[in-house]
Amino acid sequence: MTLRINDEAPDFSAETTQGPINFHEWIGDGWAIIFSHPKDFTPVCTTELGTMAGLKPEFDKRNCKVIGISVDGVSDHEKWSKDIEASQGHAVNYPLIGDPELAIVKSYDMLPTDTGDTSEGRTAADNATARSVFVIGPDKRIKATLTYPMSTGRNFSEILRLLDSCQLTANEQVATPANWLQGEDVIILPAVSDEDAKKKYPEGWESPLPYIRVVKQP
Repeated sequence: MTLRINDEAPDFSAETTQGPINFHEWIGDGWAIIFSHPKDFTPVCTTELGTMAGLKPEFDKRNCKVIGISVDGVSDHEKWSKDIEASQGHAVNYPLIGDPELAIVKSYDMLPTDTGDTSEGRTAADNATARSVFVIGPDKRIKATLTYPMSTGRNFSEILRLLDSCQLTANEQVATPANWLQGEDVIILPAVSDEDAKKKYPEGWESPLPYIRVVKQP
């Protein structure tokens, strides 16, 4: 199964470091980010989990829950969490999903369906493709995805920026340009006629090209 933007995020039940969850129920009526790791006790992922813990208050402000998943059991996650806090300076303050049977990562198309059904004996390299981020909306649909190689740590400020854009564009008929940051100018969608745009933006807009209409962020 190949997951694309606007597909429904696969639902699942799982054990986590904060107790059992049903994923869609856990999301509730807000946003969610699920980010995956190929193996516990790996160096790059250790830095990522600590960085996300430090940024979690920013995601909370945006009504966005955060959850991690690694292809290992919860008991390993709990041991790993101690290393993360000791080395990164932030305790893991969000749940980590245990997926020792590989069912969840396969349902999210991060490992082939014929991979097998156990994490036992598998190395991080075997699970190298389990390095994805999914931004999920209140409708439980995938709004964005990012996938990184094991050798490149994720930019969590970019993930936060991406969330800001997804939330803004879900509620307003605008798009965000390259390198956009919260509060900067945005672009009126081509599907919005000039007549309708004038109703919302009576002060008008800038048009560096006939098909680009730039306005202040609503």
